[in-house]
Amino acid sequence: MVNTQQQSHLKQVGFTYMGVLFAVAFLGASLALIGSVWKTSQQRENEQELLFIGDQFRSAIKLYYDNTPSAIKQYPKSFEQLIKDDRYVVPQRYLRRVYRDPITNKLEWGIIRSPEGNIVGVYSLSNKVPRKQANFTEKYAAFAKAKHYSDWQFVYRPYLVVPVTRAASPP
Repeated sequence: MVNTQQQSHLKQVGFTYMGVLFAVAFLGASLALIGSVWKTSQQRENEQELLFIGDQFRSAIKLYYDNTPSAIKQYPKSFEQLIKDDRYVVPQRYLRRVYRDPITNKLEWGIIRSPEGNIVGVYSLSNKVPRKQANFTEKYAAFAKAKHYSDWQFVYRPYLVVPVTRAASPP
């Protein structure tokens, strides 16, 4: 038979065991919450980086197009032409390097080509759903409707200038 001292000791051990179990459960829940917050924060950072890098590609394509030495404007055929444009005596550089896609973490990009096969834009190859759904700048307002990152397309299309004719003033 167990005496009262042993019963008291067993109760204390059981109480300590329950306390440790609750502490472990609380710690696990806290770490899960921290991991979720970190993942959300990381996704937001990656989206900001994707917007920045996409705009860098778009701006480089625009510069290449606008700086075409001939009267007939051309888009680049490859990323290498954005890094080093040999159409001039002194090569021009519109991008420092081909950036990695912050969503897929790869150097591979989806490429939007003109009918002639030249590069007019890029997009991420990720099919993940974007966290950012609003508050885009005007030029990227269409991104608010995107279902996947691959819908965020960074394209340069020159604006067509239509000459305005004035009506003859009455005599």
